[in-house]
Amino acid sequence: MKRLFAILLLAAALQTGLSAKVTLPSFFSDNMVLQQKQDVAVWGWTDKGRSVTIRPSWTRAKYTAAPDSDGKWMTRLPTPAAGGPYSISFSDGEKTTIGNVLIGEVWFCSGQSNMEMPVRGFHGQPVEGSAEVILGAKPSVPIRMCTIGKQYSPTPLESCTGAWEEHTPQAVGDASAVAYFFARELYEVLDIPVGLLITDWGGTPIEAWMDEPTLREGFGSEFVFAHLEGGTSPEKYPNCSPCMLWNGQVAPLVPFTFKGMLWYQGESNRDRAEQYTRLQTAYVRMMRERFQNPGAPFYFVQIAPYDYSMDAPTLCGYFFEAQEKTLDLIPGSGMAGTLDLGQQYCIHPAKKREVGRRLAYMALADQYGVRGIEERSPRFKKAEFKNGEAVVSFTVGERGMAPLGEELEGFELAGADRVFKPATARVRGGTVVVRSPQVPEPVAVRYCFRNWCRGTLFNSYGIPALPFRSDDWPLN
Repeated sequence: MKRLFAILLLAAALQTGLSAKVTLPSFFSDNMVLQQKQDVAVWGWTDKGRSVTIRPSWTRAKYTAAPDSDGKWMTRLPTPAAGGPYSISFSDGEKTTIGNVLIGEVWFCSGQSNMEMPVRGFHGQPVEGSAEVILGAKPSVPIRMCTIGKQYSPTPLESCTGAWEEHTPQAVGDASAVAYFFARELYEVLDIPVGLLITDWGGTPIEAWMDEPTLREGFGSEFVFAHLEGGTSPEKYPNCSPCMLWNGQVAPLVPFTFKGMLWYQGESNRDRAEQYTRLQTAYVRMMRERFQNPGAPFYFVQIAPYDYSMDAPTLCGYFFEAQEKTLDLIPGSGMAGTLDLGQQYCIHPAKKREVGRRLAYMALADQYGVRGIEERSPRFKKAEFKNGEAVVSFTVGERGMAPLGEELEGFELAGADRVFKPATARVRGGTVVVRSPQVPEPVAVRYCFRNWCRGTLFNSYGIPALPFRSDDWPLN
């Protein structure tokens, strides 16, 4: 009788799939960081008809989720204030556990090669300060990184590669330098865990990172979608085609819960300035909607000056302007200026630490209430022309512009002929006064409105002024 009962139990187990085991996305792994004090999204797959029980160790509560017809389940877990480590178990009859989980601040980091550039640098292109932070990296520092593997697809995918790593020399060296230095600044000021969810690919345009509905609705006549309609990858540069990186490297992450977004991209769109203002605005709206995170802050990086010898010399000036315009169109956004950080013949500037810090200064002020400096770049306000000079005013904090007493480079003046000539400039009170003996009657002034330039104008905390022009003349 006992033997018959055991056989019946075994048959029932086989029938109901008790040997099945919950499958989790690769980025739900040991060492992960979850956003604090939020109902964070958690999901995975199991056999149809089974329920999944989730038990996080920070609470006695348990949560259940039922799979859909494809076996995918999803639920949300309330998280406590920053801390850890914790564990989370998932069971549909057989238990899976992830451990060493921290609760803290999670940031989504994306873009092209200047976001991709790791702390250890590219070949022949170093990152300043890399040796110090790599050799000094300790697992006890609660900064964790998860870098998503590169893949593209004509249709949205549900899976990708990438697992969370502790703060070891190898992991720090491989992580995005801009993202890492951002996280380091947050950790040092806030003293809580920071997680970086990183997905990037060098040389890619913004439209590759956007989904099909967004592009078709807002830009339908501006892009070709044949590769999506046929479900096949284009033969040439498939990773640069519309939607291909959204489908491969972002769609699998939806709707992971994060605090905000970092974005360093634009070089591959620099010849489409007007369109980029619309694209970046639509990109942020899309990300907030898809990730069900309408208030997510968005901090991005001005592309660095560089000698694009194949381009018109002022092409990047118009692109700088296009990036700045999005500040007024995207609520909760900020741009890190880079006019002083570029390298004339290297498109990947070495000063990534400064970029990360400038992003962090804005996040610390806006999201965490840590104030005390003027964290944003001064912006052009107006120019007045009189007595053969331009007097330029800026939107800047009470300490004004800097440096006092020095002759500034990067300024140009033009007369009625619209031909710009080099000019000299000095800070005077709360303004900058610009003169040029070659332009006795100026009608327009520009600052660093060129592909390659060196920023010399700052606020009193060393944050560079943004490039500007007072005119509205077309590309020349």
